[in-house]
Amino acid sequence: MGIFNFKKTPEKPVEPVETEGFDVSALTGEPSAKMTPPRAEPPRDFMSSKPPAPAPTTTHDPIDVDPLKTLELKPRLIEALSTVYDPEIPVNIYEMGLIYDIDVDATGLVGVRMTLTSPGCPAAPRLPGEVRAKAKSVAGVTDAWVDVVWEPTWDMSKMSDAAKLQLGLL
Repeated sequence: MGIFNFKKTPEKPVEPVETEGFDVSALTGEPSAKMTPPRAEPPRDFMSSKPPAPAPTTTHDPIDVDPLKTLELKPRLIEALSTVYDPEIPVNIYEMGLIYDIDVDATGLVGVRMTLTSPGCPAAPRLPGEVRAKAKSVAGVTDAWVDVVWEPTWDMSKMSDAAKLQLGLL
């Protein structure tokens, strides 16, 4: 005999439970109009495919852009963000064209909209945090947030001429 000793217990009557407003079909096995079929996902070959791309990190309300404050801080923010590099490419992310927008509100809150070279970019977990830290380090900035977006898709046409020259593409 194994280590488990199962004893049959006498069945107890089931008390009725108020179920109005709840979908109990999963418990009863009865179909329900509220049920939605499970989402069909294409099969993945785990040995050869990459994991799914990270979801965009857009979680912030849009800021009320202050054009004067943006004009004042944007050159210093660009300078700070130009010190951030994708570890696989010897060009800073600003010259790579990964920074789409930099906005500042009247209080000094900075919003950066950026992308990555690809959804499967290995630097995806690190770059947005580094961009936020560099933006927050600029004098006059009270806080910063970064939204990673996938539209428009990044391509080499977004690179500056300096970046293309540095990579031997010109």
